[in-house]
Amino acid sequence: MKNIFYTLLLVLLFSSCSEYQKALKSEDIATKFNQGIEMYDAGKFNKANRLFAQIVPNYRGKPQAEKLMFLYSKSYYMMEDYYLSGYQFERFTNAYAKSEKVEEAAFLSAKSFYMLSPIYSKEQKETIEAIEKLQLFINKYSDSEYLPEANKMVKELDYKLEKKAFEIAKQYNKIAYYDASDYEAAIKAFDNFLVEYPGTSFREDAMFYRFDSAHHLALNSIETKKEVRLNTALSYFNSLKKAFADSNHMEEANNMNEELQLELQKIKTKS
Repeated sequence: MKNIFYTLLLVLLFSSCSEYQKALKSEDIATKFNQGIEMYDAGKFNKANRLFAQIVPNYRGKPQAEKLMFLYSKSYYMMEDYYLSGYQFERFTNAYAKSEKVEEAAFLSAKSFYMLSPIYSKEQKETIEAIEKLQLFINKYSDSEYLPEANKMVKELDYKLEKKAFEIAKQYNKIAYYDASDYEAAIKAFDNFLVEYPGTSFREDAMFYRFDSAHHLALNSIETKKEVRLNTALSYFNSLKKAFADSNHMEEANNMNEELQLELQKIKTKS
């Protein structure tokens, strides 16, 4: 029985391959269309895509064009070719604005851009574009069944941008240990970060590292600039303590604060 089963399976497999090859070489667009749908339904998206690609131009303006273009777009998505799926789904939404599939197409187009977003340490052009696409979808389809997923993706992408900006500012802080003058760049980077992302989950760390940078800058300053910089650093400490009194960084911050107070007292004693 097993031999009969495997024989039948091989026959069906070769028959399917044979039908696909015939359709691929056929001049009949209906044959390609039907075989493409059969391949798509069977989960053979690469083969379906090849057939659809051959006939897309022939179906423009025809009743079957809408179905063909949606499946053609989705075959790219299922193949994980997100550049082309995003582009093709966008074309579909523009061409078939009244289609019952337009909402799904708009979502999958935006999601394709989301899938192209790289890790936070790389250039974030695709991330910014994905947020814009998802936000357009959210604004247009505020009652969509895809809304929770769309919002979740936007939140994830926003976090990625925040993390990148925070890590860049933190890198300035690390580099500055080798060149005290670079602490000014670190402070500015953290100031910009806190303004741009007021609700960030990195706020506590950003405020601490800003204070840390200001602390080192003040202690390593020339005498003519030291007092002003000491007071600036102390203001950053007070902001951190006010916002995060129970911060994990508070013990270290208190020690730095004492150093600053002591240095400021020396200046006042001299004067």
